[in-house]
Amino acid sequence: MSTNDRTGAGALVGAAEQWDAGHLAAPAHWPRAHLATYAALDLGTNNCRLLVARPAREGFRIVDAFSRIVRLGEGLSQTKRLGDAAMERTIGALEVCRDKMEQRGVTRARLIATEACRIAENGEDFIERVRERLGVALEIVDRETEAHLAAAGCAALADPDAEGVVLFDIGGGSSEIVWLSRQTDAGQAADARDRVRVWASLRLGVVTIAEQFGGFDVSPETYERMVEHVYGRLAPFVARTAEEPRCDRFHLLGTSGTVTTIAGVHLRLQRYDRRRVDGLWLNRNEVGQAIATLRGMSYAERAANGCIGHERADLVLAGCAIFDAIRRAFPAERVRIADRGLREGILMQLMSADGVWSDTREARGS
Repeated sequence: MSTNDRTGAGALVGAAEQWDAGHLAAPAHWPRAHLATYAALDLGTNNCRLLVARPAREGFRIVDAFSRIVRLGEGLSQTKRLGDAAMERTIGALEVCRDKMEQRGVTRARLIATEACRIAENGEDFIERVRERLGVALEIVDRETEAHLAAAGCAALADPDAEGVVLFDIGGGSSEIVWLSRQTDAGQAADARDRVRVWASLRLGVVTIAEQFGGFDVSPETYERMVEHVYGRLAPFVARTAEEPRCDRFHLLGTSGTVTTIAGVHLRLQRYDRRRVDGLWLNRNEVGQAIATLRGMSYAERAANGCIGHERADLVLAGCAIFDAIRRAFPAERVRIADRGLREGILMQLMSADGVWSDTREARGS
């Protein structure tokens, strides 16, 4: 999925960082809701991520953030169940999230769980265990909700002049892909659902692909098998979007640890820097060169890289293969990198529902 904070290998979203929703404006008279503190939590197959934010004049202001790799879905593709060690790791991370929300005085929150809890035979049992032990109520969302939340969080980065954009979120256990239509009215940008023409959720991600094909030492032949496997799974989505309009400004918009890592490698960052990555444009050759660099690294070199770290070193090539399959299915000259996504989409929807923002035209008095 998803915004991609780092722990160990990089930096968390900075406290009090301004997040610009792109096309949202504050009304002249703020409602009482602007005093609220909001939280969005995304528990995926690989990561547990939290954002705490308060409304600001052009979006919201991040006041706290947390991310930890928990590998909740470790071995899930073989056993169909969440393992005890994985659940305990995850409960430990969720306890940190609960404490942060309490410390920040969160008044409105949405805490979601995605693919691992959706498909595990004991997913609902785990949700209940979390509720009993921590008092934290997680919501298992369906694939359509996940895809639309990712779109809500990222759509502001799409080229407004592009007839069509393919947005994708490469997760641990699933990957969401969305065809966004052209934005026709800036005043409606708070709700990206109107722009979602076609969506799909593939039941594959960096964890499942790495477990199936291997992630430590990946030969060129194995890498190509990964790409072909994902490409085949993309075929129905490709067919459904064949008649969608596109122009010479068509591009891809990616959000996930995979694409932000590729951006960091391209920029030759010694330490991950969200401010330099979020919103970055890369052309086709730059993406290819960064992926080639990653494929040329040994496992030890990937683990030592400041944009990857040992916790993701065995997963990043699986993510590159998924990305390459998307690039093969949808050739594009440009890719925009988003270090934002599902959690930002949750925050935008919560604040919008509370009337924190007005339509841009209303804010301008028109």
